[in-house]
Amino acid sequence: MIYVALLTAFIGALIFTPLVIRFAYRIGAVDKPNYRKVHVRVMPRIGGLAIFLAFLVGFIVSRPTDEHALYIVLGATLIILTGFLDDLLDITPRAKMLGQIASALVVIWGGLQIQFINLPFFGELQFGWFSIPITILWIVGITNAINLIDGLDGLAAGVSAIALIAMSIMAVIMGDVFVATTAAVLAASALGFLFYNFHPAKIFMGDTGSLFLGFMISVLALSGFKNIAVVSLIIPIIMLGVPISDTFFAIVRRIRMKQPISAPDKSHLHHCLLDFGFSHRQTVLIIYTIAILFGVAAILFSQATLWGAILLLSVILIAIELFVEILGLAGKNYKPLITFVRSIGK
Repeated sequence: MIYVALLTAFIGALIFTPLVIRFAYRIGAVDKPNYRKVHVRVMPRIGGLAIFLAFLVGFIVSRPTDEHALYIVLGATLIILTGFLDDLLDITPRAKMLGQIASALVVIWGGLQIQFINLPFFGELQFGWFSIPITILWIVGITNAINLIDGLDGLAAGVSAIALIAMSIMAVIMGDVFVATTAAVLAASALGFLFYNFHPAKIFMGDTGSLFLGFMISVLALSGFKNIAVVSLIIPIIMLGVPISDTFFAIVRRIRMKQPISAPDKSHLHHCLLDFGFSHRQTVLIIYTIAILFGVAAILFSQATLWGAILLLSVILIAIELFVEILGLAGKNYKPLITFVRSIGK
C-alpha cells in the first residue's frame, strides 16, 4: 500500500501543479521581480497548494494511523491558508507569525509537544508548562528556516525532500510507521512538484509551500524524536542542517547590522554561491549535496554511541565553521577551487 501511496502522491503533484499554475494567474497570485530576487519575469507562486493536495491524496491512500494525525492535518491546513493569504495579499509579518503560532497550537492541543528530555549523566528533565512555548519555538523556527531558503528554483522543495527522505529512513530504523509513511508521502509530493519547480521554474511554491513543508517537517520530527535523550533530539537539527544554519547566520548577520530579524537581504548561502560565480543550477545542486551529507550524518548520528555521537557532532560543527569562514573571505582566494567545482557541474 505504501508504494501505491508514494506513486499516487508523485503523480498527483504532476497533475495538480499545471492546474495550480492556471489558477494562480487567474487570481493574481504571482511573484514580480525586484532587486532581491533572481527571476526576471512574473511567476505564479502558490505551488505549495499542489504539494498539499498531492500529499492529502497520498495520505488518504496510505492511511497511516496515529493519535495526532487529525491535528497534524488540521494544523497543516491552517498553515496552508496562512501561506496562501500571504502569496495572494502580502499579509504583514505579524499576521503570518500569528498563523504559524495558531498552527502550532493546533498540534499542541492534540497532545503533540516536547514534554521532557533525558540528559546524559543527569537524568530526566521535565519541562512542565514550558513545554508549550518550547514546542511553539521549535515548530515556528523550523517553519521559517524552510521559508528563508526558498530563494532559488527548486531549492526549498529539493532540500525538504532530502530531509524528509532521511527522516523516513530513520523512522523505519526506529519502527515508527506513521512518521516513515507520512514523511515518504510528503517527499514524493515535493519531488513531483520539482518537475515544474527546478530551474528554469514554471511555478514557485511561495509561502504556501515553504510554510507547509517547514511545518510538516517540524511536526514530523517532533513526533518521531520527542521525549527522548537530548543527544537524539539533535538528530532532526543535523538533518535540517542547511536551513537551520542558514537561518542562524542570517539572524546573527541582521543583529550585527542592527537590522530587524525579519528584514530581507541577499546574503543567504545561495546568494553567496551565486556571487562566487556559480550558475543557478550549480548553486542548487551544491546545496542539495550539502543537504544529503547532513542527512547521512543524521542517520549515522542516530546509530552511534554517546561518545561517537559527540565526536560526530564536533566534526560537523567544525566543518560548518570552516565553510562559513570560506564564504566570508574574498572569493579571489578560492578561484581555483571554485573553477574546479564549476567544471564538475558542466
